[in-house]
Amino acid sequence: MPTILSIQSHVVYGHVGNSAAVFPLQRLGCEVWPIHTVQFSSHAGYQGWRGRAFDADLIDECVIGLRAIGVLARCGGVLSGYLGRPEIGEAALRAFEAVRAAHSEAVFACDPVIGDVGRGVYVASGVGEFFRERALPRATILTPNAFELEWLSGRAAGNLPQVRAALATLHSRGPKVILVTSLALEDAPADALDMLASDGDGLWRLRTPRLPIAVNGAGDLTAALFLFHWLRTRSAPEALASAAASVYGVVAATAEAGQRELAIVAAQDEFVRPTRLFQPEPV
Repeated sequence: MPTILSIQSHVVYGHVGNSAAVFPLQRLGCEVWPIHTVQFSSHAGYQGWRGRAFDADLIDECVIGLRAIGVLARCGGVLSGYLGRPEIGEAALRAFEAVRAAHSEAVFACDPVIGDVGRGVYVASGVGEFFRERALPRATILTPNAFELEWLSGRAAGNLPQVRAALATLHSRGPKVILVTSLALEDAPADALDMLASDGDGLWRLRTPRLPIAVNGAGDLTAALFLFHWLRTRSAPEALASAAASVYGVVAATAEAGQRELAIVAAQDEFVRPTRLFQPEPV
C-alpha cells in the first residue's frame, strides 16, 4: 500500500482535518505523512479556541526535506483538506508536483473545503476560487459535499439529473473520480442521506440512514478513507462502499455515546470490520 501525504488542518482536541484522517489510515495499515496547515486547540466551533495558521513556506520546507532524504517515491497519494488561504493551496499543489516527479503514478485527492448547506461559504476570500480554478484541473479525486458540488460547478444539484449535469461539468475540468457527500436529493426519504460516486463512466448511489447527530470531521474522515480504498481497489463503487460503512459506524458510535467529537479511537474497529455494510447501486 503506498504512503499518503496528508496536507490539512490539525487540532489538539477532537477529530477534524489530519486529526480525523491520520489514525484511521494507520489503523488500516497505511503509512501517512501529515503536514499541518493550521494547529488549533480545537475546531472553531468551541468558544475560546486558540491557535494559528502556518505559512506556505513550511509546507515547501517539509516537502524539500522529504525529497532530500529520498522518500517521495514511496508516496502514492496526496490528500488536501482545509487550506485556510489560497497560498497554502498553491503550496499543496507544489507538494503534489514534487511527489509526481518522484512517483509518476501518484494521485491528488482534493477535498474542496469551501462551505456547507445552511452555512454558505465559510472559508477566506480566494480559497473557493483556488479550488475551482487551480485545484480542479490537477485533482484525480474530488470529494465535495452537496453545497460544494453546486458552488464549483455553478449548477443546482437538487435531483439526480441535476447532479449528473453538475458532475459532468466537474469531470470536464479534470477530476477522474468524484465522491459527493451529504446529499439530500428530492427523491430521498427524510430519514436518509445519499452519497454518490462517479468515475465518468458510471455513477453509483449509496443511501444510509440519517443519524440524529451532526459532527465535525466526518467529511475529512470520508475523504481519507475513500482515497485509501480507491488506491487499494481502483474502483469508485468499492471505495464508496468501504468508506461509507466505516464512517456510518463511527458516527453511529459517536451518537450512541452522546459525544460531540467523532469516536475514532473508541470505534476504531469500524475501519477494519464495519458493523453495517451498504451496497452502492448504479444509477
